Amino acid sequence: MTTATTMNAALSAEQRERLMEFAREVSFEVGDRLFEEGGRADRFWIVRTGTVALDLHVPDRQPAAVETLGHGELIGWSWHFPPYHWHLGAEAMSPVRTWEFDAEGVRKMCADDPEFGRAIAVWVGLVAADRLHASRIRLLDLYAPHGSGEWV
Repeated sequence: MTTATTMNAALSAEQRERLMEFAREVSFEVGDRLFEEGGRADRFWIVRTGTVALDLHVPDRQPAAVETLGHGELIGWSWHFPPYHWHLGAEAMSPVRTWEFDAEGVRKMCADDPEFGRAIAVWVGLVAADRLHASRIRLLDLYAPHGSGEWV
């Protein structure tokens, strides 16, 4: 993930301060599931310490890890887009400390303050686009001729 997708880079100091009004500290132990694919996306997190793997359900197998997130990164973007269901699952790969946010409260604040809402939408959109790009590169590395995943 690029540094442009972190909260500190995407939001102004005032916007970060407003968002942090909704934050609460939450910890996860190794192996804890933060959420399951298809579940209700009613919150999101920013990693303070540790690593979290995003994974995809694979029938008759363990979930397949598709991304690993660390310090400063947003866990979850599904909370921002109806119908608010997780597109992936997430599991703590190490002890993890996060800031947790109530999605409904943040969405309400976004609706009440269009400038704040736009900043949040751009941030979440950048995160989603960055993760899609990373997935594309991984797929090209796996299935395309050598060098196809490189940017020119």
